[in-house]
Amino acid sequence: MSAESLSEREVRVLEAIVQNYVETAEPVGSRTIARRFGLGVSPATIRNAMSDLEAKGFLYHPHTSAGRVPTDRAYRLYVDALMQHPQVTARERQAIRHGIEAEGTNAVNAVLRRAAEVLGVLTQELGVAVAPTLDAALLERLELIAVSSDRLLLVLTLDSGLVRTIFVEVPGTVHPNVLAKITVVLNERLAGHPLRAIRTSLGDRLRDGGGSAAESELLDIFVATGEQIFDLPHEEDVLIGHTSVIADQPEFKSGDKMKELIELTERRDVLRQVLGQRRNALTITIGGEHPTERMANLTLVTAPYSAGSLAGVIGVLGPTRMPYEKVAALVEHTSRMVSDLLR
Repeated sequence: MSAESLSEREVRVLEAIVQNYVETAEPVGSRTIARRFGLGVSPATIRNAMSDLEAKGFLYHPHTSAGRVPTDRAYRLYVDALMQHPQVTARERQAIRHGIEAEGTNAVNAVLRRAAEVLGVLTQELGVAVAPTLDAALLERLELIAVSSDRLLLVLTLDSGLVRTIFVEVPGTVHPNVLAKITVVLNERLAGHPLRAIRTSLGDRLRDGGGSAAESELLDIFVATGEQIFDLPHEEDVLIGHTSVIADQPEFKSGDKMKELIELTERRDVLRQVLGQRRNALTITIGGEHPTERMANLTLVTAPYSAGSLAGVIGVLGPTRMPYEKVAALVEHTSRMVSDLLR
């Protein structure tokens, strides 16, 4: 049922109830709406509108209270037709940038984990992110550097600008000329191809690449260990912020509800399946819209990030009673900052 199916008065009453309930977490009565929102009608008229909204599935009585609570349908209509799109404040932008760019490693997973954590703090929801798979990333170039008599450092630069370093064990000292020639061969035959293809066809790609016995021996090492060398993350990793930030939400005052949330965060397979399907623009999934019953009382708000062939989503998970405008704005802004930093 859409906003078009409601009268203008019903829409205004529903909007006021959603906003008041999100703020207070208390069932909303007609007198509260009349007093706080200045709709220009009496509490009796508001009560009639609330009764009609309940009959249409937008409100319900949680108990014997005279107040009403929005349903998933109410939140959906609010998000689709009534929600404003405020700007992220300067203080929030600074907090996001400072959190993401905090001192420490700039590895992709570390950046995403910090982003999920700062999102959680700013929204008071549970920050979540999906790290990108690297299987589809294109290898731009590689370098071989001798670091000891029996170890080489393989430096892989991917099309997103991401750099991965891997140690390769060798039986003895490799002459600099051999190292230089094999570096050329590896770049000629591997650069420009996705890591998935390289990992599964390394033997064919490097066949007959060595000119001398020393060069062939070194290539054989790469062929023998190639599956491990190029086995970079090819399953989406789910990263989660601090659950403590959401513990103060009234919905999780019950120990059972908090336990259910913690159990969900431990089921990375469930979260991976849900999050892995979200690659479009800002996406808000509310309560019963989720494909799993485990998330029937939760809302998930995500936005995509990308840098070259790297792509994933970042967002927050929380109760359906959520300040949707603020959360949506912060999630979108954070996803853009993550994309910029990864590039």
